Amino acid sequence: MLTEGAAVPAPRPPGDDRRPRAGAPVRDHRDANERRMARVGWIYTMPSLVVIAAVTIFPILFSVVLSFARVRITYEGFSVEALTLRNYLALLNSGDWYYAIAFTVGYTVVTVAVELVLGTLAALILERLAGARGWLMALLLIPWSMITVVSAQLWSYMYNSSYGVITWVLEAVLGLESAPLILGRPLPAITAMMVADIWKTTPFVAIIVLAGLVMLPRDVYEAAEVDGASSWTMFWRVTLPQLRATIAVALLFRVLQAFGVFDLPFVLTGGGPGVATQSLAVMGYKVLFQDLNIGPGAAIATSTGLLVGGACLLCLKAFRSQIGREELS
Repeated sequence: MLTEGAAVPAPRPPGDDRRPRAGAPVRDHRDANERRMARVGWIYTMPSLVVIAAVTIFPILFSVVLSFARVRITYEGFSVEALTLRNYLALLNSGDWYYAIAFTVGYTVVTVAVELVLGTLAALILERLAGARGWLMALLLIPWSMITVVSAQLWSYMYNSSYGVITWVLEAVLGLESAPLILGRPLPAITAMMVADIWKTTPFVAIIVLAGLVMLPRDVYEAAEVDGASSWTMFWRVTLPQLRATIAVALLFRVLQAFGVFDLPFVLTGGGPGVATQSLAVMGYKVLFQDLNIGPGAAIATSTGLLVGGACLLCLKAFRSQIGREELS
């Protein structure tokens, strides 16, 4: 029997038969359990965090420090003599660095744009072919599953001016008497490298977009059909807006991969002819490991990382602002 002024106990949820002990702080007991589980989680994840710090974070920080350093190389190794801005000033006065930036940006824009278009088309086709989707996806993933070095070597054989298949086709179709030097001229070499990259990585974009397509709600399409919308209208008004987040993920992955491209030009063209296909990664490798200029090579690597991070942040901001405008409208 309750008297006036007595505290009314809080109702327990249905099925909760636990009875708190007299004077036992239930909330403090739960907080203690949460802290204990957090400590256990940190204990289990600490080895992986140490490995990540050792193989990822420390090399990045060390590379940033070396980018500001004047390094002297001896038979016993190298030593940091002083910290300076001369490495970055040398980059700002280097025409090869500006060309590497222009080539890398142009290569990224062209290849990523073409891969997004072709990958989205392939995903739309696969989404409609429900019966044969399995084996078509298996065939589509063959280029993506190949190691880039192997793929680049394969394309170098096909582009070869003496025995390449593509060279033979061009001679047969165009009626040329002499074999064209595809990898020996700047513009054909750049185009050939872009074709090889698009052939390999378009399946990656197609799989990501296809995963987003199969998750779209069907009732939206049924409502659009009832309203009399055509297939073209449904794609632009229904499918594409709902795929914006999926396309953003594919775009970020591809920008990161394309901007740091190294193995494809290194194997296919070696950065040539001249510096026509020399990306920032290839230039950093040549300066750091071939010329043994550690400071300028680290500066190239650091500037490349900053450019990639800035490009990804701009892409995320653009997609986020676009989604926000759609929600407000």
